[in-house]
Amino acid sequence: MLRILELIAVLLLVSFGVFALLSLVPGDPAVAVLGEGRPPEEYAALRDQMGLNDPLFTRYFDWLGGVLRGDLGDSLVPPIMPVWDRLLDAIPVSFQLAGTALVLALVISIPLAMWSAYNEGGRIDRVIGAATFGLLSLPSFLVGLVLIAVLVNSLGWFPRTGWVRPSESLSGNISHLLLPALTIALMELAMYTRILRNDLVTTLHEDYILAARAKGMPPLRIMFSDALRPSSFSLVTVIGISLGRMIGSTVIVEYLFSLPGMGRLIIESASTGNYPMVQGAVLLIAIIYVLSNALIDLSYGYLDPRTRRARA
Repeated sequence: MLRILELIAVLLLVSFGVFALLSLVPGDPAVAVLGEGRPPEEYAALRDQMGLNDPLFTRYFDWLGGVLRGDLGDSLVPPIMPVWDRLLDAIPVSFQLAGTALVLALVISIPLAMWSAYNEGGRIDRVIGAATFGLLSLPSFLVGLVLIAVLVNSLGWFPRTGWVRPSESLSGNISHLLLPALTIALMELAMYTRILRNDLVTTLHEDYILAARAKGMPPLRIMFSDALRPSSFSLVTVIGISLGRMIGSTVIVEYLFSLPGMGRLIIESASTGNYPMVQGAVLLIAIIYVLSNALIDLSYGYLDPRTRRARA
């Protein structure tokens, strides 16, 4: 129960922080709705109708009441439509992008970490360490530009921009999805590899691992059955923390590859003064982030039974 109250408090703080910050952004929502060149009294009447003259807390609680009823408001700029309807179009794109990036990062990083840990101190370990360190120093937009220059402009393996939904063409969807997902995944897999490798090295020096080796168990079986699970605690924690960074990366990557997801929606809405859309999108992202971290906390009990006993 206490955990649920903490999650609710976090969401309230995030929603109020976004609402307050957007109220400080230069620009007039009334101008965004009516356009420029209208008589001042029309702008004044619309501001009063929208409640923009009310105190900040009054406007926030009015908006929060609508959110609790499932009403996130309406878009201020054409096409005029409910915020929730627009978010429903963008959510699947961002979910698929972030999910694919996470899967790619894990599929690549786990074997790399195991290979590196098994060859601790050797040439392979040093090469993987240097490569992952280099990837960590590169921002996602630079990685995206390099991938576009090499894989799109030079080799022509992927389309530059656009989006195809899976219902329209699965192959077209994969071809448009893979490159932006790889752009996000490269930085994440570098961090996952380094963290898991360090924990695996520690685990491989445990007595029960040495006993398994002495019994002649195959190294691959030792890695998967005995070493990987107890070494994944830090990795799972980092995955939960990195979700926020991945969401931030989608904002840049979606705009870079012209994907119609949440990140591009936030940028376009902020630049046009469409504040209800920004508030709804950020609130939804905060809910996803908080719930994801709650699931990560629950997974600790599976990875390490001692946490279940500690909580009990």
